[in-house]
Amino acid sequence: SSNNVASSPLSLFYHRLEVRAQVAQAFLSKFQLSATEMATLLSQRDGPITEDFFRALNGVKNIHKDVKVLLRTNQQTAGLEIMEQMAVLQETTYEQLRLRVSVCSGPYTHTHTHTQWSQAMACLQDRPVLYKYTLDEFGTARRPAVVRGFIDAQTCGGPYVGDMLAWLHQATASEKEHLEALLKQVTVQGVEENMQEVVGHITEGVCRPLKQVIIAKPGAVLLYKLSNLLKFYHHTISGIMGTSLSSLLMTIDEIHMLSKKMFFNSLSLHASCLMDKVELAPPDLGPTASLTQTLSLLREVLASHDLSVLPLDARQADFVLSCILDPLLQLCTISASNLDTADMATYLVNSLYMMKTTMAIFEFTDKRLEMLEFQIEAHLDTLINEQASFVLTRAGLSHIYSCVQQHTTEQGPMSNLPGMDFTSLKTAMVRPGADLQTVHRAGVTNPTNGYKEAELVLHRSPQQVQTLLS
Repeated sequence: SSNNVASSPLSLFYHRLEVRAQVAQAFLSKFQLSATEMATLLSQRDGPITEDFFRALNGVKNIHKDVKVLLRTNQQTAGLEIMEQMAVLQETTYEQLRLRVSVCSGPYTHTHTHTQWSQAMACLQDRPVLYKYTLDEFGTARRPAVVRGFIDAQTCGGPYVGDMLAWLHQATASEKEHLEALLKQVTVQGVEENMQEVVGHITEGVCRPLKQVIIAKPGAVLLYKLSNLLKFYHHTISGIMGTSLSSLLMTIDEIHMLSKKMFFNSLSLHASCLMDKVELAPPDLGPTASLTQTLSLLREVLASHDLSVLPLDARQADFVLSCILDPLLQLCTISASNLDTADMATYLVNSLYMMKTTMAIFEFTDKRLEMLEFQIEAHLDTLINEQASFVLTRAGLSHIYSCVQQHTTEQGPMSNLPGMDFTSLKTAMVRPGADLQTVHRAGVTNPTNGYKEAELVLHRSPQQVQTLLS
């Protein structure tokens, strides 16, 4: 009967074989890759990275993880063999990924491949050593490309520092952006530090040609502009590269400090040349040619400071002013040493006024302007005193003016002093030129001084004398 056939030993044997076959098939499906998956993983290194590749790699990871179940059963031998096979296959696959990512370091402008490369780096993070080695390879491959681009930019655009630094800024930003796209799926800690390190390695190659930018002996104004420009781009590029001690940032800082030192050396040399051959004050008592030329230099420097891309630095501006103004003030004093008091005061007022007007339109010059204004007022006082003394002497009123200035109530009436009686004073006031000077009217008209008819002594009021003088 059918029941007897079904339950016969032969049918039971075939049934068991079928079950075992199903179990074996399930086992193979669970713990082995298909032929297609194996072919995808072991394809040539320059082949495209497809989604099938990542699915196959994920299958290897799952088998390697799931096979640990067998190690807890009586299938330990099979489990160990499968685990070893998957481990070897994983390492082979990771090496394939590393090689393929290295290929992408060349013409990486094809943005449609970024997703595949970022997936590859996300897989490689499971192998920290291989992940780091891949990044190093990437940086090494990109480095000569950036150097070639930098040299080509110099050849095409000319050796202009501003253009080269702008190119470096753009190139640094581009390298950082590509690395961000490459590592966007990486979740391990330290990704930002990895990117900074790689960008630093990539841009290291441009340091030597960049150092050749500074001309042997550029002018002071060009050096000042160069110093400010380098400082600006150091700040800007460090915003991309972070605080890592990259060779590019250190090189830019080194050139900045060198150009700054050369600038101040140039100012010192200019000041030394001025002092070596002091120019005497001209006959018209106006500013000398050397003063005018030096102030023109100062105006250019301050103008470039105002137009700088950097935030204004008050301390540096004041230091620049000190390097130029202090020698100029000393120069003016020396060049005026052979003049009389009045001419010296006139010459110094003219020179200081030109310094003041040169600086007045620029920022961070307030303290210096106050100092110059104070000196101008002091020299004007000297000039006024000299002119007053000259007029008084010419009018014969020096003795009278001195007595009026120094008279005290303890001396009694001023008319009792020698040479200050009514007759002497009236005689002095009618001399030629006496009307051009005011003798303190309050002193003469004060009844305590004993001048009974003061109006006969002073023919004009102070207001009338002031009108005549003006």
